[in-house]
Amino acid sequence: MNILYLHGLESKLSNPKRKILQEYGSVFAPDIDYEKRHLQPKVILSKYPEVEFNVIIGSSMGALNGYIISENIGRLALLFNPPLIKYRKINFSARFTKGLAYKQLLLGGSDEVVNPSETMEFLGRHLKKSELEIITDPQLGHRIPQELFWEQVRTFFSKLCY
Repeated sequence: MNILYLHGLESKLSNPKRKILQEYGSVFAPDIDYEKRHLQPKVILSKYPEVEFNVIIGSSMGALNGYIISENIGRLALLFNPPLIKYRKINFSARFTKGLAYKQLLLGGSDEVVNPSETMEFLGRHLKKSELEIITDPQLGHRIPQELFWEQVRTFFSKLCY
């Protein structure tokens, strides 16, 4: 299984979280500079022209790009606090297009960086386009603690028979 992990603004995939993901497959986690441009799905995929990703996982700005990639290549996605209010429809041809796919989202009710109400509003307008599981944690802020990350990854992959 090939896992594309997309980090958030001013962050990287930590070694403990990488080890969690490696239990499920090969992890591809590009360094992305979001300062000049927030939406970079084509650039991200162009780094791996021969890799067929099975799963997209992203946090914050990486979750936004992961959402767009998932919509275009039809792969399952696990998304943490995506700022979907910044979503812009970006269509691009991808070698592995299969249609829309299941997405699991975790939203922090106490997130002061990404407004969970705006994300829910966006999702409400797009309910007919994707199969979504939305999990909200009223106490969660923007950062995803390692234990919670592990729980969400385990739950997500259990739905894929892992």
